[in-house]
Amino acid sequence: MKHISRLRLGRPFWALFAVMAVVLTLGTTPVLAAADTPTTTAAEQDPEAKAILMKMAEFMAKAPAFSMTLRSGYDAIQEDGQYIEFGEQRHILLNRPDQLRVETERSDGEQGLVLFNGKEITAFKADDNVFAQVEKPGTVDDALVYLVRDLQFTFPLARMLHSGFAQQMEKKKITAISYVEENFLFDVVTDHLAIRTEDVDMQLWIAQGDKPLPRRVILTYKNAPGQPQFRGDFTEWSLAPKIAADSFTFTPPAGAEKVPVIVRVRQKGSIPVQKGGE
Repeated sequence: MKHISRLRLGRPFWALFAVMAVVLTLGTTPVLAAADTPTTTAAEQDPEAKAILMKMAEFMAKAPAFSMTLRSGYDAIQEDGQYIEFGEQRHILLNRPDQLRVETERSDGEQGLVLFNGKEITAFKADDNVFAQVEKPGTVDDALVYLVRDLQFTFPLARMLHSGFAQQMEKKKITAISYVEENFLFDVVTDHLAIRTEDVDMQLWIAQGDKPLPRRVILTYKNAPGQPQFRGDFTEWSLAPKIAADSFTFTPPAGAEKVPVIVRVRQKGSIPVQKGGE
């Protein structure tokens, strides 16, 4: 039987703190890096499209809380060049400043959970009944930066959960942005934008009106072999989500095993090293 690989760009999609499978990655390129210097010229930007993009980024960054479902698919290019799509569905609950819950189910049925409660990050893999925890006091922003920069998770849509989303989009190296069309195929009328950077071509469909939330995104990794894509549809948006008392509390199931966390520590003047710990 031919072996089909789920792997794509970056680290394995279900690496849990580098030692087990989980649910956190949303794509294949790192985000929340150091600020970039804008390189887009006025001639390459459509002012209307840029204004729509920034309105969306500012609206999401200022939202005190929201929940939504993200159903996504990504290309896993096989050794023989064939494209195979794998999918995932995430239910995301964000309550600023310091609470985040991400429930994920893969297309093969594997399920996982990531929680942040302002004190620690917990990742749980239901199929193996194992979990990892790491202390990280602070805000959701702090947790996102820690996951991407220090734990080296690939999480390209993390920007959309960060309160600095608008500032990051202003500083991002956008080489071109244009307005494609007004789209009537979603539950609301959307503006379809096309955005280019040095490494990624992005399409965004953003709802019109006073709630400019994204409805669909496509990322094309144009410098990667085969130019694979990540596709995601945003549904079930709520800006006033119902939050249960235990939404951000992790209670290990019976028999659950706690595994150690491995953090990659970069020391000045040296290559990254592994640091283990509970």
